[in-house]
Amino acid sequence: MESSPVSLTIDGRTIQASPDMTILEAAQQIGIEIPTICYHEHCTANALCRICVVEVSNARALVPACIATVQEGMEVQTHSERVQRARRTILEMLHSSVDLSEAPEILAMARNYNADPQRFPDAWRREPPVIDDNPMYIRDYAKCILCWRCVQVCAEDAQYTYAINFSGRGYETQISTFFHHPMPETTCVFCGQCVGVCPTGALKPKREWLLEQGYAPEVIMSLTRSERRGKKRRANLAV
Repeated sequence: MESSPVSLTIDGRTIQASPDMTILEAAQQIGIEIPTICYHEHCTANALCRICVVEVSNARALVPACIATVQEGMEVQTHSERVQRARRTILEMLHSSVDLSEAPEILAMARNYNADPQRFPDAWRREPPVIDDNPMYIRDYAKCILCWRCVQVCAEDAQYTYAINFSGRGYETQISTFFHHPMPETTCVFCGQCVGVCPTGALKPKREWLLEQGYAPEVIMSLTRSERRGKKRRANLAV
């Protein structure tokens, strides 16, 4: 039996929505765009970045639109002064601690909200070295915003491989493999789905990265050739 739709107001517009729909989905239904960073339509929403927060009447705190479901009589403001200030601060904190140079959508968002990249000049920036431990992709966690997309797509949301997860606590939190093993020593199957959902360039195809470093095409092909494929081919030729 289908549940009856609920009536709510978003930015002054009264609409009907399914009771299992999130505020984000209800807003999109009527053409109102709420910004998102950690949210991905093919991944489980966890409200980690909080850029999608909205103001709901009678709610003490701002509400993450990607996980909050609609309620009967709910009144939502998606771009109130309080909401815009919160989003601007989040973007300024990201600027202060992470390399966003390859995150065009986030940079555009920062411009739209007039975020000041220099607001927190004394912030501790994340600057770990690039991890180059396999022929398929590199991990540049100086660009990682901990959106969790790669972890989710590697786990129940798609691949069920569980090669990566969070490690550390607080500001020391980062994406890593179990016991920090090199990627070839994990359960990774090099499907590339984690690279595909990364919004900042923290995960990048190895060949693209080498090209940016100035390597010649023939050198790049040599450095990214799969040893496993090569051994299998040689075995077939021997037969």
